[in-house]
Amino acid sequence: MGDFRVLAINFGGHDTSASLMINGNLIACCEEERYNKQKHTRDFPINAINDCLKHGAISIQDLDEIAFSYNPDILFKNRDVLKVRRNLRTKAEYQDLLRDKLGYDGLVKFHNHHLCHVASAYYPSGFNQALLMSNDGIGEIHCSMFATGIDGKMKVIHNGNVWPHSLGLVYAAITNYLGWKTNYDEGIVMGLAPYGDDTQTIPGSNRTYKEVFEEVVYEIDDYEIEINPYWTVFHRMRDKWVSDNFIKLFGPKRKWEDPITDVHKNIACAIQRRLEAIVMSQLKKAQEQTGLNKLCIAGGVGLNCSLNGIIEQSGLFDEIFVQPASGDAGVSLGACYLSTRQNDKNFKPSKNHNFYLGSSFSDEEIEAFLSENDVKYKHLNEDYSNISGLLKEGNIIGWYQGGSEFGPRALGNRSILASPFPASMKDHINERVKFREYFRPFAPAVLLEKSSEYFEISQESPHMLIACKVKNSNKHKIPAVVHVDDSARVQTVSKNNNRRFRMLLESFNDLTDCPVLLNTSFNVKGQPIVNTIDDAYQCFLSTKIDFLVIGDFLVCK
Repeated sequence: MGDFRVLAINFGGHDTSASLMINGNLIACCEEERYNKQKHTRDFPINAINDCLKHGAISIQDLDEIAFSYNPDILFKNRDVLKVRRNLRTKAEYQDLLRDKLGYDGLVKFHNHHLCHVASAYYPSGFNQALLMSNDGIGEIHCSMFATGIDGKMKVIHNGNVWPHSLGLVYAAITNYLGWKTNYDEGIVMGLAPYGDDTQTIPGSNRTYKEVFEEVVYEIDDYEIEINPYWTVFHRMRDKWVSDNFIKLFGPKRKWEDPITDVHKNIACAIQRRLEAIVMSQLKKAQEQTGLNKLCIAGGVGLNCSLNGIIEQSGLFDEIFVQPASGDAGVSLGACYLSTRQNDKNFKPSKNHNFYLGSSFSDEEIEAFLSENDVKYKHLNEDYSNISGLLKEGNIIGWYQGGSEFGPRALGNRSILASPFPASMKDHINERVKFREYFRPFAPAVLLEKSSEYFEISQESPHMLIACKVKNSNKHKIPAVVHVDDSARVQTVSKNNNRRFRMLLESFNDLTDCPVLLNTSFNVKGQPIVNTIDDAYQCFLSTKIDFLVIGDFLVCK
């Protein structure tokens, strides 16, 4: 095949993004929120597109194709969904938009949303044969998909539950009821769930939380689920998620500033456990039907690392791969893969753990910024022994390197780092650096070869999307990254996927005999992860971060 250059765009919903692929090689993946500073933005991703083209050193006219991760023809055939969707465009209107915004008048493709999700996980997994699963709020009209991937060819085995029967939306409904933002704060509910107990009896009732949530969402066959309209109303009333029946049983909707009660904790536990039970039931049936022993996961529900941990620990599959931008930002990546596969029928999966494909700045550019802004700095020459010492002493480090990560998890390029001990480090960062809820856990980054000494996980977890139990034998060494249920959202760091971060972990291990660092995203609550050099510097100045390592330079306050 000849050269093939495809730019793919996610636009028409939240988490707009762009990805660029040239001859089957992923060149750039950029999220618009990093540029316009609006978390989960719906804006046309013009900045993300321009950065992708910059990475590829090409112009818009050099493209062979632009692909959208959404097919409006599917949506316009469903009147029920049309009633609740806003700002809808036809294919012709999308093409007009490209001419207006980009001056592009070439070939445009439109791909099915959930096919984009499963493609985004299958092709970089490296699994030649795998079961593919996607669950999210809603694509066009479907909310899920099961498929197989064999020798590069994907085959749908269940086209998905039709709106409103959505695992993502019922989880969003509970997120809203508990006082947080939908399509935004579901991870907070996941973090709260271990504090609750769904076997408790609901106050004023003779029923348990578990029993009620088995009515809220339930299975009707191998892959079909239903959301019970007795408990939810999001399909009938805009901006009202749960029914009056739900509120009568559980009490009024929580405001975000209200205290978190045991009822709230138990509800969070109940929706999390119900999600896990349904997905595991579906996966057992799919594995039995297909006989496939590898699993690829995408879709917004794929960001639920507690669920992913249950899947990994079940032994149902030999290995799972969760695409790091499993939410809607990642469908631009999937559209690249689908278009490339259509252009080259011999295109097959190839293992790729490198998702550091956003904005990047060289050490020369960083040094120029520091000099121009009269910032004092020290050149490290990639000697991180001093940084390890600062971490051991309890300092918080802002860590800014290379290309920004694709997806919501900081994986060692846009990170805030700290020692995993003492236990009080967690509260210190939540209260004084991240400004977020007390119960939210932090992730451990660990040297890959040491992961089995500290964590009950039997595979790599390079993208911080699999929760697992911390081993009792070493739990006391890393208390700041152990959640209330003794779990941790682990990130394994190999010698291949992040050289400088790996060097820092090795240095910290040499100094402390601990191969683990606390790793959280370089931002504060409500803000996207920092993108530019100036973003990192301003966040450093405005928080209780003690030191900034930016490129190969150390900056002190």
